[in-house]
Amino acid sequence: MKITFLLLIFIFFLLSCGKKQDKKSVIEDFNYKKAQSFLYKNNDSAFYYFNKVTTTTKDSLSIALSYSFMAAIQTDAGDYFGSQESLLASLKYLNEKKKKDYSCLAANYSELGLNMRNLKNYDAAIPYYNLAIKFSKDDDLRLSILNNKAAAYRDGKKYLKALKIYNQIISSKKIDKILYARILTNISFTKWLNNGQYEAGPELLRALNIRLKENDLWGQNSSYAHLADYYYTARQPNTALLYAGKMYEVSQKIKSPDDQREALQKLIKLSSPAETKTYFETYQKLDDSIQTARNAAKNQFALIRYEAQKNKADNLNLQKENNEKTYQITKQKIIIIGTFLLIIAGSIIIFLWSKKGKQKLQLEAQNTIRENQLKLSKKVHDIVANGLYRVMKEIDNVKVLDRESIVDRLDDMYEKSRDISYEKLSTTDENFHEKIVSILKSFVTDIIRVGYTGSSPGLWENVNSQAKYEIEIVLQELMVNMTRHSGGTDVFIRFEQTDTHINIQYSDNGRGISNNIKFNNGLTSTGNRIKNIHGTITFDNETERGLKIRISFPIC
Repeated sequence: MKITFLLLIFIFFLLSCGKKQDKKSVIEDFNYKKAQSFLYKNNDSAFYYFNKVTTTTKDSLSIALSYSFMAAIQTDAGDYFGSQESLLASLKYLNEKKKKDYSCLAANYSELGLNMRNLKNYDAAIPYYNLAIKFSKDDDLRLSILNNKAAAYRDGKKYLKALKIYNQIISSKKIDKILYARILTNISFTKWLNNGQYEAGPELLRALNIRLKENDLWGQNSSYAHLADYYYTARQPNTALLYAGKMYEVSQKIKSPDDQREALQKLIKLSSPAETKTYFETYQKLDDSIQTARNAAKNQFALIRYEAQKNKADNLNLQKENNEKTYQITKQKIIIIGTFLLIIAGSIIIFLWSKKGKQKLQLEAQNTIRENQLKLSKKVHDIVANGLYRVMKEIDNVKVLDRESIVDRLDDMYEKSRDISYEKLSTTDENFHEKIVSILKSFVTDIIRVGYTGSSPGLWENVNSQAKYEIEIVLQELMVNMTRHSGGTDVFIRFEQTDTHINIQYSDNGRGISNNIKFNNGLTSTGNRIKNIHGTITFDNETERGLKIRISFPIC
């Protein structure tokens, strides 16, 4: 939490520098000021107004800074993946060739490194810290980022690399007392981690004394945590218990739930049985409270973004409707004027031919409506109905309902249903093999097993978007048919390339398809889709049980 607050303070410093910009800068933005007023008091409201800035301003730096604030709030709430998403969005609005963007770039990369550490992906944190150092033009900030980089090495058990950076920092002439104490603590603790025989106690206590004199509560909290761990390993439980208790007291003063939870864990391990029970009850309540608060925050952040996107889409639709109404009105006026002139020129000829033309237009309109209805019905079955069935199966098969995941799935179905109305081809070429795997995995249950092989990025590299789209729908239809009708429990799908064709072999142990049975709409549609991409589909009806299907289509 402290590192996140340092990022926020840094961005405030950046904004104060920005006051020299023109009146259209982010500093003068009403929503931005509103968001800042809620920081540290009501982060949900701050997030809401920062998100509003991203949709109302055209200034790229303003948008980038708003996303940076949103990321810091999400990190503080434990929403590390959401924070990464916001940081990557911020980077899209920054230009590495513009010096005015350097400070925000440094802060974003530093926060990405922090998120990687929080997710225990220490190796991935290092490149982000290197980029943060590259764009950092402030000496104090650079030293702080170096310290975090060293911490990533230490957490990843690369102690010698961490010590090299720590020694570089502590030898700097620009280091202040608070940072000196922080680095001294990190050096001694890292040496002890590297060599369990190293006596880190004197240096840890010297750093603590500096922090006590400087009234650095966050630093004291860190020192007490390290001292408790050190003396516990040194088999001095009473001393370790003393420092664990002090850590708990300070963590309450600085209002850090995570540090309170860590201190309680140490107290539970070190205290007498009677005290352990009390500490454990307190720990359980605090842990439940933290998890509940963070889950609520994640849901709230997702809801805020969803509502903002929905409102934006609604406004675009309303604008489109208004444009169409204006077009229709103009069109009607032109038709009226044209008709009037034509009537004057030859009313008799117009009457005879208009009657015949009207009948023809009505017939064409009816045929068009009927054809569009058939197409829409087919798309609703293949895309929306089967997609919803996948979501239903996933809800049935999970023990713990992940609301965020379900909302993402339903939002995806919402977008696909909108795409149908606009006659858009909803296919994503990137990571298509992962999309296929996701479809197959969604049908796995405690009873149904799904195996697959051969689907790799290289297999689909030269396959066009139309073919990918049809194959995605066909596979989904086969899996839905297996789940709902065949009663199968084992499914295996093999993907392979031979010369200029892609071959897909599907097999299950269900009831199969008899020679006399009529194909339903789904399987009929499957055959038509394969024909659309100049492929062939073969149903094997000779096996005693189960169904085997072979699909083959050309790559180009």
